[in-house]
Amino acid sequence: MDLKLEVVVLPVSDVDRAKAFYEKAGFRLDVDYVADDSYRVVHLTPPGSQCSILFGTGVTTAAPGSQQGLHLIVSDIEAAHAELVDRGIDMSEIFHDAGGVFHRGTEEGRVSGLAPERASYGSFATFTDPDGNGWALQEITTRLPGR
Repeated sequence: MDLKLEVVVLPVSDVDRAKAFYEKAGFRLDVDYVADDSYRVVHLTPPGSQCSILFGTGVTTAAPGSQQGLHLIVSDIEAAHAELVDRGIDMSEIFHDAGGVFHRGTEEGRVSGLAPERASYGSFATFTDPDGNGWALQEITTRLPGR
């Protein structure tokens, strides 16, 4: 059985502001559908991704900014970081975790710079959207077989 993640719902407070932010970050607009004042769906896809984000009016009861830990995988974190900064996205510095491969949910244990030997899955940079939904870039240089 194949199970493929298709869409992640983001809770936002201002749909137009969120749409402008994600377009500025390079996400492709797929849908902006308005049924009426109580229901609007905006659907965007990150470049190179098969999974999209969805937000709008009447699509979730979650608090704006409550989605955390979203990861965008990149093959060159320095290039991706530079491009997002050039697009006007406020990025953290590139970092790795002092204790291992995966970073923590806080800034605790962050070490400035790339992971030693540029270990796959080891280098990160973070940003938030205008509501505080949290994203991380994660560099993967070599994937495990079957991924």
